[in-house]
Amino acid sequence: MVPARKSDSFKLLMLMFLYTFNSLKTTLGLDEISSGKTGNGNQTFRSGQPLFGDERLVSKGGQFEMGFFSPGGNLILFDGLNKRIWAVNNSVGLSSVPNKGVLLDDGNFVLSDGLSIIWQSFDYPTDTWLPRGKLGLDESLINQRQLLTSWKNPDDPAPGKYSFGMNSRGSPEFFMWTNQTQILWRSQVWNGNDFAFFPNLLTNFSYIINGQAKYFTYNTSALTTTRYVMTYNGQINQLVWSETLQQWEVIFSQPADSCNSFSVCGPNGFCNITSSPACGCYNGFQPRSQDEWQSADWSGGCIRTKPLRCSNIGFNTMSGVSMPANSQSLDLESDQVCRFACLGNCSCTAYAYNGGRCSLWTGDLLDTRALVDSQGDLYVKSPDVILAREKKKSSVLVALFITIPLFVCISLIYLLWRIWRSKHNKEEADERNENLLFLNLEISSKQNTASDTITTESTLRGEKKVVNLPQFSFSSISAATDNFSPANKLGEGGFGPVYRGNLFDGHSVAVKRLSTRSGQGLEELKNETVLISKLQHRNLVRLLGCCIEQGEKILIYEYMQNKSLDLFIFDPSKKYLLDWRTRVRIIEGISQGLLYLHQHSRLRIIHRDLKASNVLLDDEMNPKISDFGLARIFGGDELQANTNRIVGTYGYMSPEYAMEGLFSIKSDVFAFGVLLLEILSGKKSTGFRNSDCLSLLGYAWELWISDRVLELIDSNLELPSSFLPLRFIHVGLLCVQESPADRPTMSEVLAMFSNEHMQLVFPKRPAFTSGGSLGLGIVSTENYSINTFTTSVMDGR
Repeated sequence: MVPARKSDSFKLLMLMFLYTFNSLKTTLGLDEISSGKTGNGNQTFRSGQPLFGDERLVSKGGQFEMGFFSPGGNLILFDGLNKRIWAVNNSVGLSSVPNKGVLLDDGNFVLSDGLSIIWQSFDYPTDTWLPRGKLGLDESLINQRQLLTSWKNPDDPAPGKYSFGMNSRGSPEFFMWTNQTQILWRSQVWNGNDFAFFPNLLTNFSYIINGQAKYFTYNTSALTTTRYVMTYNGQINQLVWSETLQQWEVIFSQPADSCNSFSVCGPNGFCNITSSPACGCYNGFQPRSQDEWQSADWSGGCIRTKPLRCSNIGFNTMSGVSMPANSQSLDLESDQVCRFACLGNCSCTAYAYNGGRCSLWTGDLLDTRALVDSQGDLYVKSPDVILAREKKKSSVLVALFITIPLFVCISLIYLLWRIWRSKHNKEEADERNENLLFLNLEISSKQNTASDTITTESTLRGEKKVVNLPQFSFSSISAATDNFSPANKLGEGGFGPVYRGNLFDGHSVAVKRLSTRSGQGLEELKNETVLISKLQHRNLVRLLGCCIEQGEKILIYEYMQNKSLDLFIFDPSKKYLLDWRTRVRIIEGISQGLLYLHQHSRLRIIHRDLKASNVLLDDEMNPKISDFGLARIFGGDELQANTNRIVGTYGYMSPEYAMEGLFSIKSDVFAFGVLLLEILSGKKSTGFRNSDCLSLLGYAWELWISDRVLELIDSNLELPSSFLPLRFIHVGLLCVQESPADRPTMSEVLAMFSNEHMQLVFPKRPAFTSGGSLGLGIVSTENYSINTFTTSVMDGR
């Protein structure tokens, strides 16, 4: 919410004050407010109705009131594109704005159009956090991070330099920043009930994960009136209203002492406020600079006394300390499994296990302090532990060689060798199957761009594998997807379900798992890994690795935030997000991806299953073609092939493929033409069963021959004044002609898009528009694929 801009010298501010019923005696009575009252009793004002500077909007139960503290001005709400969408006084020229603003008894100011909520203040906190308000992350909001932001100074409510809220990545905990970049303080990780340095005094915290949102909220008892405030001088305060004193009292404040400042003792140091000096080093560490340490400059922290190796290491136990920052968490079954997870990763420097949750740290350990109530033990890797054990073991062995017969010695050596060999074999298996949780997407991207070749060398358990394609362990994939939790499920196709996998660094991947009910199997998985592992193009989805273990067949892809194209173009509530320019960019991106497959990759590749659900969209709505399980390679000068196994999706299959098993690059062109018409119209190709037309192709053809073809364009679109929409429809009809020879190639399609002076031939009648045909599933309704899953049709030849 922003004020109307009358002059720079006037600053208008909407304030919310929390009152008890007794404190309302000093405010205007409900019958004295000029704004109206709705049927539910909430104090309300509507569009076109002024709210003057000396008036208040009071919630139904009298718990909250809202008003202005400077003269004159309008209250105006802007959206993310700086477009005015709501105002108290409609004199600013807004005609189609929500007609009601209500202040609720929990302090939430809600704007609605009578049917749904347009905006609510709990989604956009200022410097104050009220009960039931939210602090966290919500990808569906314009400002995705919900933070408390301090005032500039006690008299200026402009945004100050201090902020308080959750980090965008990592474990659930609170941070305080300067300018939202430099960490000043943190609460420690949420343990399910409380924080180490942010106790729930008179409150009940909850951590919520819901779809695109993850946030903290809290409740209080009916007898308690409390709030949290981010102050202008960098303190997060909890205040409680005192009925006796009739004022707010601070009962909790952070940072409380010097040890609470973030990483005050530097890397690998811990702070103890009762000690002198306050900073110390972990066991096995020493100050980086003795001179600085003695002068009370601890910012340099501590370094190891001996270098850390990847093998032959143990752990020093640190008790009575808080947990360091930047941990990565796993739900593991025991402390031993957690210990093994750290030992198996050379980058891991420490671990902790508490209540079924394993926390791992890599690199330096930051922001640790001594605690009276221990959060559990912290185990820090140290080579000194192994050296001490080896010395003790040597003295025992000497005694054994002296006192025990040679036979016992030989037996012992043999036993030790068997143990070593077993461990060595396990390490080899772990090296072969990598840990998905530690995948670095930036490094993976650089490695994959090094070559555009397709190889099928080496073997794994008798099966061919692609060189340089990572093989991930099933246990790490299960951990990344939270044991394939339904909450992480992104969708399901003919291959099987797809899940979101979360990596330690906060990034995500897409995990495609073969379903036991799928008609596809190992051959399709091998086909997809061979085809796409080395194909590099911005409009092709990137394959990151696979897993063939414990009977599982899994592929790991880059995560596409906006999922698939069909979720937008066929959903009335989302298709408006795809404006004309975005749809054109999607069409051209798909064209470029197909051109690369057909012409510019080392081998000509036919996708054979191009459809809206196999086009994924990244966070900027750029398209990427996916699902190469049914694709085929053409070698040399091969232009066409045939098959007795018809695979694909009804509505997208070309007539020569659906009826004769013949496929070529023109088969993909046909599917592209269908997809192009779907993107332009917002209608499914097979959604015309109860109309005069058999399909979208028939409907487009009827509009074409009756000179009404622009009626095909989605009515939600605001079209440009150029002839471009007509040209796109023209190209789409050329791509779906019955004869493959009449269809253009993808290079010709792109030329038609880019060259407006290029003359286009008149299209012939599209396929499947003159009666029932196999390609649309009209002959046998039992074979029709309602959910657009990939379908296999067996055709005896």
